[in-house]
Amino acid sequence: MSDTGTKGSAKRTLTSVFPSLRPKRKHLRKYSWLPDVFRIKGSIIRRIFWPVTTNTLFATIIAYAWHNGRRIALTNSIVPLLSVVVGLILVFRNGSSYDRFWEGRKSFATVTSNVRNLSRQIWVNVALPPSDQEDTPSKKGKAPILTASQLQRVKSEALHLCLAFPFAVKHYLRGEDGLNWSDYHDVLPKNFARFDEVGYQKSKTDLTTSYNSISTKSSGRSSPDLGRGDATKRVRPKRSKQNLPSQSTPLLSGAVTHRTVEFRPFADDTSLPLPLIIAHEISRLLFYFRREGLLETVGPAGTNAMNALVQSMVDNMTAMERIANTPIPISYGIHLKQCVTLYLFALPLTLVNDLGWMTIPIVTVVAFTFMGIEGIADEIEMPFGHDPSDLPLDRYCLDLKEEVLYIIERLPESGEGIYGYDDGEGDD
Repeated sequence: MSDTGTKGSAKRTLTSVFPSLRPKRKHLRKYSWLPDVFRIKGSIIRRIFWPVTTNTLFATIIAYAWHNGRRIALTNSIVPLLSVVVGLILVFRNGSSYDRFWEGRKSFATVTSNVRNLSRQIWVNVALPPSDQEDTPSKKGKAPILTASQLQRVKSEALHLCLAFPFAVKHYLRGEDGLNWSDYHDVLPKNFARFDEVGYQKSKTDLTTSYNSISTKSSGRSSPDLGRGDATKRVRPKRSKQNLPSQSTPLLSGAVTHRTVEFRPFADDTSLPLPLIIAHEISRLLFYFRREGLLETVGPAGTNAMNALVQSMVDNMTAMERIANTPIPISYGIHLKQCVTLYLFALPLTLVNDLGWMTIPIVTVVAFTFMGIEGIADEIEMPFGHDPSDLPLDRYCLDLKEEVLYIIERLPESGEGIYGYDDGEGDD
């Protein structure tokens, strides 16, 4: 048999054993034009159908009056003046809306990246101290802090907290308060506390952190309870400004009261979003890992890097919160619609003498174009909802969930399996 035949049979054998070695066919995305032209689903047509129909009916009335001999017309110098103003406003409106959409996508992508990095670092870098280290508890006559299985469980709960952060951010941006959502079921750690509507208050002497019983019987030491933080609100909706206590400014109030903030000693007057609770618990876990010597492989610099990732997660959540809580000013949107309507109502009056009945389709096309641009801008300016044009936050969270659960279930942790592999060649 020739060398060519031998190489060919060997190649066929390798590809049959390892399917990943087979050459992949490139699937080019087909560029569709006509299908998108006649597409209704996913377009803006349904959103602007009635406003465009209204302008079409108005153009029809003008054309019918012209056909019956009534000369209702405007000079052509009006339309160019309005078209410049309307064009500038529409460009700014569309650009600002897409900036909000793109900034929301970038911020959520940064949160996803931080969760991936933090999950990997916790899973790999958090480890029991080496047994030959001089200052370990075993050298001092004490039992280890945690066993390997207990530490793995704590790390698994830490990764679940990291995974719960983007889920909580998604619900928080959508105004979906509480923990009674189906996607929290297998994401939040099982020992994550569910506080009621009132919450609880801590006494002056109870200022230390609480711990649960994930410890060995001989040592009596414990790890933090993932959920007994300082939160007094996790399931209640966030208070609106209308529900805040009455306030007055000393410079503007009379002589009766000089109070600016009304203090209340009850926990039900405070609130905190769920993502900040989760970030707080992650920071407490990192502090626990560092205090108990479980981050000696990375040292203070590595611990600071992990805390920086948590801080970046909160920063990007705040950026998305700014987008969700800062809509386009209503006066700007109203003025834009008024200008577009004025322009579209003036358009048939200037075209009817020259075009006659053709004014109707031309006005319809122009109205569809202008109102479509404004409709798209209005649809994407709040990118965190459930509309088809909004960001697919559910899919982003589910993809991240698959990745983190894969780390927990299949990838080795810490120093496990780092001694290389046997390539079958023997020692040199």
